[in-house]
Amino acid sequence: MTRHIVAMGGGGFSMSQFGEPTALDRYLVHLTGKDHPLVCFAPTASSDDPAYIHKFLTAYGSLGVRTSVLTLWTGAGESVDRLAEADLLFVGGGSTVNLVALWQAHGVSDIVAQRYAEGSLVLAGISAGACCWYQGCVTDSFGDLRPWRGGLGLVRGSFCPHLDGEPERDPIFTAAVASGDLPDGYAADDGAGVHYVDGVPANFIAERSGQVVYRVLPNDVPGPAVIREAQEMVLLAP
Repeated sequence: MTRHIVAMGGGGFSMSQFGEPTALDRYLVHLTGKDHPLVCFAPTASSDDPAYIHKFLTAYGSLGVRTSVLTLWTGAGESVDRLAEADLLFVGGGSTVNLVALWQAHGVSDIVAQRYAEGSLVLAGISAGACCWYQGCVTDSFGDLRPWRGGLGLVRGSFCPHLDGEPERDPIFTAAVASGDLPDGYAADDGAGVHYVDGVPANFIAERSGQVVYRVLPNDVPGPAVIREAQEMVLLAP
């Protein structure tokens, strides 16, 4: 079966004006290939924030899908067991480091990796929920913004979310890639992201015109510290 990972700098229901589902949310549901898929929301990076959970349930409830929530602060055992039934795992923003640590402690990382390898679970997320799929990222999990080599490593390279929304991330990511503290990777505006098919970037998607993903690579010849390549974007249908 085909394996899908969608990593977004930001966007989706949690960043829409009224909490409504966006083109991204509908795109993810479509990737499951099912009329009424079970969509599981993972608010781990936000400490299972009840308001975030409510926003998800309201937004995705309007899409005609079945919903569940992965909770690790309460009812973790039963919640983790329900991952076996999910068709789409949408991972929310927050602390990337805490997300990865808790997933490893509760065995979520292994379950997700196995189901992804089988092609039976679409993986997606914004911000921390995008960074977690990579080998490294720029994160504020420690308080200040810094590069961090960590994550599930389901796709190679590194990721920087919120490129336009939090411009202070850009120079830190650029310097980290230039120095080798992070491997080459992608930096994405809010509303823009990378869609991997079988581990390879297949589409660069955007909710609105003007939202961009850049590939960032170290430059081995005299000139700028990194090579920065804007990707050809596919605008998602409303």
